[in-house]
Amino acid sequence: MARKHYSEQFRKDAVDLYESTPGATVRSVAADLGVERGTLRNWLDRYGTGRKTAADGSNAASPLKARPDAPGVAGVVGEESIEAKVARLEAENAALRSEKHKLTTEREILRAAAKYFAGETNW
Repeated sequence: MARKHYSEQFRKDAVDLYESTPGATVRSVAADLGVERGTLRNWLDRYGTGRKTAADGSNAASPLKARPDAPGVAGVVGEESIEAKVARLEAENAALRSEKHKLTTEREILRAAAKYFAGETNW
């Protein structure tokens, strides 16, 4: 398989997308962009600020290691308070429940469409 070459701007935009999307994971962003997770992690190591947007929309420290000379990394606090962690996890839980409901609804629509089109087929 041939190696893909991505522009510098694409790499920085991918890192920005990961850091600014609430609740984003490396896996989900890499899948959306069509790149390997390891590739995105390398870009995060190179261009990342060490900050990301939590599921509740607040700024949080990224679980990935940040570049030491990246802007805005000097004031990163390593530990979050129990209250902040509970709030973050509750927001993440709510987002996951919402996503589950959305996927269940989509699945039911697709199931109904499949039944409809199966009945329409006259082989």
